[in-house]
Amino acid sequence: MLEIDNNTALVLEGGGMRGVFTCGVLDYLMDNNIQFPYAIGVSAGACNGLSYMSHQRGRGKYSNIDLLAKYKYIGIRPLLKKRGLIDQQLLFHRFPDRILPYNYKAYAENPNRFEMVTTDCLTGLACYWEEKLNEKRIIDIVKASSSLPYACPIIYVDGRPMLDGGITDSIPLLHAFEQGYHKGVVVLTRNRGYRKSDKEVMVPSFIYKNYPRLRVALRNRNKIYNEQLDLVEKLEDEGKIVVIRPEKPIVVGRMETSVKKLTDLYEEGYACAEKVMNR
Repeated sequence: MLEIDNNTALVLEGGGMRGVFTCGVLDYLMDNNIQFPYAIGVSAGACNGLSYMSHQRGRGKYSNIDLLAKYKYIGIRPLLKKRGLIDQQLLFHRFPDRILPYNYKAYAENPNRFEMVTTDCLTGLACYWEEKLNEKRIIDIVKASSSLPYACPIIYVDGRPMLDGGITDSIPLLHAFEQGYHKGVVVLTRNRGYRKSDKEVMVPSFIYKNYPRLRVALRNRNKIYNEQLDLVEKLEDEGKIVVIRPEKPIVVGRMETSVKKLTDLYEEGYACAEKVMNR
């Protein structure tokens, strides 16, 4: 089995509903009591990472599959009621408070570090947050990290406007290295070889007009993401990191609502984690 020591980081990519793959990976890790001294999550990776850090096995799967089937929190209905395509009130308040309470105590007592990534709308730069004690601030950070541009409202953390961390640092492996962790297990939600279009993303002039640096970050998003994937594959080929990813192109979209597709991807994540970690 892969040896994990004090220099090993766990890096969790986002990907919207493709994050159910990560849920499967993390449930395998919890089933086998595999812990990392440091983990960092982006967007869906931040949400699922929180459940991993509080040792709540199955919580991510319940949130992304069972809860979706029951409450249909993605689509036109939340758009009309909540000012976004995702019902954030349900996901970040009713769910952790009442439906399946988040274990803040277990999270606070976990000695391992966990960071979450957001994008500062004013600077257009990535922000890295580490919070274990202030429950409201934890929710503000993870909600901001998961607030997809165009689809979700801007979220304020410590008075600063924030959006999805995937805009600026989708795969924060270099940040993990900068924190002093020289080995990494990276969980991706796309197959090897996947790349976005290299074309600059055009942002309509009326979108985020008060945040010019955010607009620049959005335009350059694909280019930076592809460069990160190039680095991940290079380090993987050199044996410096281990990558757990889907083995074939997946059919689950960022805002997927098919329970069967999501369940299949979750099961693939569990199987891929078992295969890679025991290799």
